[in-house]
Amino acid sequence: MPIRGVIWYQGESNSTSVELHAELFGALVVDWRRRWGIGDFPFLFCQLSSISPEKGYRSELWPEFRDSQRRMLAELANTGMAVTSDVGHRTDVHPKEKRVVGERLARWALADVYGKDLVRSGPLFASLVCDGERARVRFEHGTGLRAASGELIGFEVRAAEGAFVPATARLEGDEVVVTSPAVHAPAAVRYGWTPYSEGNLVNAAGLPASTFTSE
Repeated sequence: MPIRGVIWYQGESNSTSVELHAELFGALVVDWRRRWGIGDFPFLFCQLSSISPEKGYRSELWPEFRDSQRRMLAELANTGMAVTSDVGHRTDVHPKEKRVVGERLARWALADVYGKDLVRSGPLFASLVCDGERARVRFEHGTGLRAASGELIGFEVRAAEGAFVPATARLEGDEVVVTSPAVHAPAAVRYGWTPYSEGNLVNAAGLPASTFTSE
């Protein structure tokens, strides 16, 4: 059967085995490409969505799982990821906004496979620079950063030792500057690090930023 590529919707059943999933998913991509014998065809996947740890869902590892998927983009050639954490449901593991998910996957396909001039992704963590009491975060696909509504939320910061604490985030051009009065020398930043993410950072195309930790 000839194909142009693969789209993959990620379910929750792997979420309690983050490191194992990373190995298995990478092996899956490599194996399918080997079996078809047509090179590194595009493999586009959905990032795990959001859910609250209610009704018995074991979702405490979902932020780590989402970040692991983000890292796969650099580890696996010719892959794309649709962020879906902003269209999750607090109590339903099967969120209803499938059309939005499909449109985000389509952006990757149209841009990478069909050569359309489209923004394919929301902001993806690129680098962190700590400057005194401020932590400056830069992003790939970060043109026109803004909050989807209200003030920026969802960011946390920590010192070299100690736990992450909620932080204030503001925009300076295409950077997000993160601070907290409880952290005088920031060393790491994370975003969307809750099972149900309320992070609201988007780019000019309105595409949401991925969960990440700079560690």
